[in-house]
Amino acid sequence: MGLGGGLFAPTLLPVFAAQAQQQRSLPVVGLLSLATSFAGRLEAFQQSLSEAGFDDGRNVTIENSWDGQYDRLPARAADLARRRVSVIVATSTPGALAAKAATSTVPVVFSVGVDPVEAGLVASLSRPGGNLTGVSILNVELGAKQLELLHEVVPTATKVALLVNPTSPALADPLSRQLQAAAKRLALKLAVVQAKSLGELEAVFASLREQQVGALVIASDPFLNSHSDEIAALALRNAMPTMHQYREFPAAGGLMGYGGAITDSYRLVGEYTGRILKGEKPADLPVQQLTKVELIVNLRTARALGLNVPLAIIGRADEVIE
Repeated sequence: MGLGGGLFAPTLLPVFAAQAQQQRSLPVVGLLSLATSFAGRLEAFQQSLSEAGFDDGRNVTIENSWDGQYDRLPARAADLARRRVSVIVATSTPGALAAKAATSTVPVVFSVGVDPVEAGLVASLSRPGGNLTGVSILNVELGAKQLELLHEVVPTATKVALLVNPTSPALADPLSRQLQAAAKRLALKLAVVQAKSLGELEAVFASLREQQVGALVIASDPFLNSHSDEIAALALRNAMPTMHQYREFPAAGGLMGYGGAITDSYRLVGEYTGRILKGEKPADLPVQQLTKVELIVNLRTARALGLNVPLAIIGRADEVIE
């Protein structure tokens, strides 16, 4: 045993030291995320990054901590900027705004649901002009259509509600304006309700019936997106027809989903991250816009709510969950 140790130790120690040094010297991609349910999207990001030639632990290190705490975003962004990571990946509008405030030099790749120019993230879509670029997905723009589709399925509802997260005004405020205008066109009354915690979600649903609300649109927000299962369960328990943006919601038991495939944006973010790691500059990479949308209808939930989904809606749906 002593002989073996004497023979192998001098050989192995430099190898271990080299591996440790390699880990320390790998470029770091810091994920600045609010999502607490992230696995499928992270896989899409990592797959796209791998196709660009970068694999976590081999030639890049991905720091993928997330906790859903909006008030922690500025400090987390500042920490990534202070350490001068190779790329910051911001997967929400609040995260992108925090990253922009934290650094003007570290490259940032974002995925946001607002107009990046109006939000002040980039100078223009074709020529971002600074250290940020990324993907813009349809979000606020879909609000009116979401309400129209929900109204077609629940035409007897004369009062509807919009659920927003008050800690994300960059999303909540323009969406509220959109739906107020859409509700007026449809001769509906709109109530805007707010929740930023699970406890508040339960209180919101308890109050909707008291307000005689007949249907609910749920804003696409990192906190609300992360709790699709809980919101779908609350909606069923309170017999509330609901509309959200992403497929995860009707898949969890919600009534309808209308919006883009969020995993597509993570693939594009992974692609841009790879290009920046290879030396390209965010200023030279135009912001990509995802415009494809899909309609998902959960007929099982519709039956549980006593609703007859019009054949026109079923015919337009990209997926029907039986």
